[in-house]
Amino acid sequence: MSNPVIETEEQRALRDAVAALGKRYGRDYVTRVVAEGAHTDELWAEAAKLGYLGVNLPEEYGGGGGGIVELSLVLEELGAAGCPLLMLVVSPAICGTVIARFGTEEQKRTWLPGLADGSRKMAFGITEPDAGSNSHRITTTARKDGSDWVLNGRKVFISGVDIADATLIVGRTEDARTGRLKPCLFIVPRETPGFGRSPIAMELAAPEKQFELTLDEVRLPAEALVGDEDAGLLQLFAGLNPERIMTAAFALGMGRYALGRALDYARTRQVWKEPIGAHQALAHPLAQAHIELELARLMMQKAAHLYDAGDDLGAGEAANMAKYAAAEAAVHAVDQAVHTLGGNGLTQEYGLASLITAARVARIAPVSREMILNYISHQSLGLPKSY
Repeated sequence: MSNPVIETEEQRALRDAVAALGKRYGRDYVTRVVAEGAHTDELWAEAAKLGYLGVNLPEEYGGGGGGIVELSLVLEELGAAGCPLLMLVVSPAICGTVIARFGTEEQKRTWLPGLADGSRKMAFGITEPDAGSNSHRITTTARKDGSDWVLNGRKVFISGVDIADATLIVGRTEDARTGRLKPCLFIVPRETPGFGRSPIAMELAAPEKQFELTLDEVRLPAEALVGDEDAGLLQLFAGLNPERIMTAAFALGMGRYALGRALDYARTRQVWKEPIGAHQALAHPLAQAHIELELARLMMQKAAHLYDAGDDLGAGEAANMAKYAAAEAAVHAVDQAVHTLGGNGLTQEYGLASLITAARVARIAPVSREMILNYISHQSLGLPKSY
């Protein structure tokens, strides 16, 4: 895939360097880690040593001083090599960004250096059994008790809680003036009393495990609150927009990896004395998959540039579009790759079959494609709200 013209020389150099790192690990590394029930610790540590994990975080706290533009290309290139790091979406992109933008000086000093150098990780807890990712229906509540906060509720499909030092939990506090509940963010250390986790059995083969969380009278000090309790959705979407952009990067990398495997096969597999890639019935769908991935990448880059420029409103629309486009492109690319290889596409040797399940993740999480269409039809097109 060619380098986009909207990238700087430094960004292109970063992309090339990350691609070289990914090539040293590749899909075989991830397959082995999953089979062993382990984690991608070696890749995480090397990416941290090279400064890639915190490339979006402020330099004064050990980061690279870049933005979501740079972090998204790190994840995309690792994905294109077959070894994406899902926790990049969560730890530096969501949690690191929220703390960098809204955290206290003490919170920044406590968390950002570790997130940047990879020595600490944070998970993110928003999804609930009855609310999904609808922040307006979240039932996890936080009430004041003296100077402390007390949290109660449940979360589901929370990634990497077992390897995270803390989880950034989205709860709802009551507005003393109106009685209405509003979202707020709290740092909950892993071993906090009342904070329980149980793994969710998944068909998805990934190093990062999924968990259901219970918060039973979880008592936190006042300094666990991130930002202003009156800021509400502003602070929440400061994390959700990068999450959508990074999910797009995750999907793009996966789609590029699948397409690359299909192209290698189409160039070398011969039937009737010529490579199968010479036949338009295979060549055209692969070309279409390439076009879709390139278009989705442009929207992802637009969203990342808008976010890094401080245009939260514009980034919100673009981030949702980018996530939607990249998810659809990835699903199509994986499907066509498997189809190109025929029976070989379902073998362990070629490593594409597991992507059939993995590609759908971007369609479902962190917000479904249907909710994105709801958002675009209402917010962008001005149509009546349907939910």
